[in-house]
Amino acid sequence: MNEWEDLKARCLTCKRCGLADTRLNVVFGEGPTDAEVLCIGEGPGEQEDLTGHPFVGRGGKLLDDMLEIIDLSREKNVYIANMVKCRPPQNRDPMNIEQQACSQWLEEQIRLLHPKIIICLGRIAAMTYIREDFKISREHGQWFEKDGILRIALFHPAAILRDPRRRPETFDDLKVIQAKIKEVCDHTY
Repeated sequence: MNEWEDLKARCLTCKRCGLADTRLNVVFGEGPTDAEVLCIGEGPGEQEDLTGHPFVGRGGKLLDDMLEIIDLSREKNVYIANMVKCRPPQNRDPMNIEQQACSQWLEEQIRLLHPKIIICLGRIAAMTYIREDFKISREHGQWFEKDGILRIALFHPAAILRDPRRRPETFDDLKVIQAKIKEVCDHTY
């Protein structure tokens, strides 16, 4: 068993927090394990809990469309994961205790993946993986470097669905990401 398979097997049996009691499926993450780009969301929603796959509902469809604009896809060159691997009830934000209980899984995924770029999907992920006082409305589309990894935040796909006026600025942010990928990534995108 390789490191990825071992990590996934251990994660799928996790009982570190109360979310394990209400989940249907652990949503480990998906994509090529040699991807240089990692997208991080906050946690699975209802559709993700039902299927065990990240970003599969309406927000997931929008995320796939957004990534396709910049030649990324979970099938070929981007890994998609969440901060917490089990669905918080009623799709609420994951509590700090849940994030802390689950942080080891994503930290291990980051260690194994060695991404050059992390795209935080929404405020919660940006506050954890960019900076604690991150302001998504002001700082989306801006680059930050932390631990040798370039990081950027986009509005969460669910937020764009709720407020389509965010689409033009998100498109601009995607073009910024596309340019940086061409600059720093080894694979052809």
